[in-house]
Amino acid sequence: MSPERTTLILAIGNPARLDDGLGPSFAAAIERQDVETGATAGRAATNFAAETASQPEADVEVCWDYHLQIEQAEDVARAERVIFVDADRIGPAPFSLRRVEPSQEPVRFTSHGVSPSGLLGLTEELHGRRPEAWILGIRGYEFDGFGERLSGGARDNLTAALDHISRLLGISETSRPAGREHA
Repeated sequence: MSPERTTLILAIGNPARLDDGLGPSFAAAIERQDVETGATAGRAATNFAAETASQPEADVEVCWDYHLQIEQAEDVARAERVIFVDADRIGPAPFSLRRVEPSQEPVRFTSHGVSPSGLLGLTEELHGRRPEAWILGIRGYEFDGFGERLSGGARDNLTAALDHISRLLGISETSRPAGREHA
């Protein structure tokens, strides 16, 4: 199976569980942006930036779900690059961006989904594809309780993560909101 798109953003989280909704909020904000040609040229702060800058045009598909699912292996196989986006309870603020490799461990089939490395391993096993993959962990603070709102700190961290990834992928920032707020 050959890649059909440059970048797949797979965001996970529950938008009804406060800061656990950072992944879906990130996905919604990215979907509202326009992709520009060549905006990443000259940005090489990380390996991700250097690899992205060589692409003449950012072709981005965005999906979100409550958990990663084994069915998403086919979507991953069609991508050249995958960015998994999730809320992070203990990581650094405002966010962390790290490379992830396919797991060689068997995928555990549970009702709670699979890990990014497990999904990559399954993709490699089923489709013979091993796309470049990254995990974007956006620092959140409020996870206990229910509500479709992000804490102030999480909104700030979301904005920083959106700015960073938008620059790397060459996505316009003209219409991007600072984060989702609900009453």
